[in-house]
Amino acid sequence: MGKISLAAKVTHVPSMFLSELPGQHHGCRQSAIDGLIEIRRRCAATGVDTLVVFDTHWLVNSGFHINASARYQGIYTSNEFPQFIQNLAYDYEGAPALGDAVAQIARGKGVRIEAHHVDTLELEYGTLVPLKYINPDHRMKVLSIAAWCPWHELEDSRRIGEAVREAIEASGCNAAVLASGSLSHRIHDNNEAQAGIHTISNEFYRQVDKRVLDLWTQGRFGEFTAMLPEYARACHGEGLMHDTAMLMGLLGWDKYTGKAEILTDYFTSSGTGQVNAVFPLAA
Repeated sequence: MGKISLAAKVTHVPSMFLSELPGQHHGCRQSAIDGLIEIRRRCAATGVDTLVVFDTHWLVNSGFHINASARYQGIYTSNEFPQFIQNLAYDYEGAPALGDAVAQIARGKGVRIEAHHVDTLELEYGTLVPLKYINPDHRMKVLSIAAWCPWHELEDSRRIGEAVREAIEASGCNAAVLASGSLSHRIHDNNEAQAGIHTISNEFYRQVDKRVLDLWTQGRFGEFTAMLPEYARACHGEGLMHDTAMLMGLLGWDKYTGKAEILTDYFTSSGTGQVNAVFPLAA
């Protein structure tokens, strides 16, 4: 039987790359990097061999999709931020059997979803950026699931999260599951972007984000899941927060009683709200 050893909401801000370069922003995202490195440490300590990533940078406009390739290999430059992420080489073993199992179980729950075995289907940076810090030795297998879903129902993403849990538990995997995306995600207007690399685009978004983190750390997930659809819309949640809905589905939705542990304190980046948080799993 398989198991889930870690579940987390993680940041993938490209300014982590900028933080590692000499210049005025050197070190500015060290706390975010440290949070991802701590997740790496915990994965190693618990013997995690597979990483499942809900990627809010993989846009899909119809259906849900899983990249179930046997191997991911390439050199990535971001179309969105080529000045931040360029020529990033990657080479990870995939988890195709797990991807197929997730799709089969989710279809049984009424979700329109496909698992793809296509060598030229590349990874997006919502997967690649966290893996740079969490899986630098390429030891763990990877499964990437699209979570930028603008025309989809959060309820379906909830079912996908349930399917991921069931598929992992029926497998031989020891898995960590990562919801890769921001909290609020209203990026600064273009002419304000350079000056606003470390700020929020509206104080309202910060206040709602902070309330959400209070609910998470207090274990009040009935309240959080009730507000999630409106939160995703009103605060421009990244990918409409389908990654978070998938994570909540995996954890048990409103029945989840754990209390989130914040590894990286809330920070603002280019107008958005960010965090690294781990969600304890029942023994």
